[in-house]
Amino acid sequence: MTTEEQIQSFRQTHAALRAEIGKVIVGNDAIVEGTLIAIFAGGHVLLEGVPGLGKTLLVRTLSEVLELSFNRIQFTPDLMPADILGTSVFDLATRTFALRRGPVFTNVLLADEINRAPAKVQSALLEAMEERGVTLEGQQLALPAPFFVMATQNPIEYEGTYALPEAQQDRFLFKVRLDYPAPADEMEVLRRWESGIELRDPVKAGVEPALGASDIEACRAHVAGVVLDEKIRRYVVDLASATRNAPEIALGASTRAEVLLMLASRAYAAFDGHEFVTPDHVKALLGPAFRHRLILRPEAEVAGQTPDSVLEAVAARVVPPR
Repeated sequence: MTTEEQIQSFRQTHAALRAEIGKVIVGNDAIVEGTLIAIFAGGHVLLEGVPGLGKTLLVRTLSEVLELSFNRIQFTPDLMPADILGTSVFDLATRTFALRRGPVFTNVLLADEINRAPAKVQSALLEAMEERGVTLEGQQLALPAPFFVMATQNPIEYEGTYALPEAQQDRFLFKVRLDYPAPADEMEVLRRWESGIELRDPVKAGVEPALGASDIEACRAHVAGVVLDEKIRRYVVDLASATRNAPEIALGASTRAEVLLMLASRAYAAFDGHEFVTPDHVKALLGPAFRHRLILRPEAEVAGQTPDSVLEAVAARVVPPR
């Protein structure tokens, strides 16, 4: 295919994905788009939102649309690393130990309420996210490809929770916030329920696969071919450097943050039908890519500033390339 044909094919794939997801997920277009960008950029997503807004449903729907295996782990304070990674179990019949793989061996993993598990459990999952593999009983085992983690955390309950350290949050490509839907979207949800559409089950709601694992790899190859000009790379570095020098910020974005923002911008440009990344693509993803990597100074927090408001000020200071 020519470049133009590849672009149109990718845009059709993107439209098909959005249409299938839209059979279940009403509204929250930015969340859906960000999640798809993360998948095609090879990253993971930390999703923050109150209960009952469809976080679990979104991940289940994605696994059906992409025709990938799906596992869910409900994180609790008594969870152990072996509950995620797996362990050796003694087989009485053969009198030998057999390796039982844990739920992390899947394509799409929902880590529900990740902040309810202790640090050693969080670390076990985050290591698997970074390495795309785990070590069990001295064996190095690769995770299935593709491997995508969406972790959720509840922002309103802190009793019995263990906040993710900044170094561990840095493993996530995006941190996105799921807000209440617009009234029109909520009316549509109620209308669908009233008409008998089973929104709790993507299959019953009529969701059909739009891609497979091999197709995802082909889409990722297309994303990797999106042109990233030297000026855009400089723009990414300048934005990260500006966070490190901003008076409101005690700890700015890491080098990993720059790399992930660059990869995500490529995916966003591909969705947008572009052969190259523009400054607008980078700027649009600055919030979800950087907000969880910053530590504000106490005086900035007392003044009511947030990572998002500080990032807006940082973006305004950095002149984009032309």
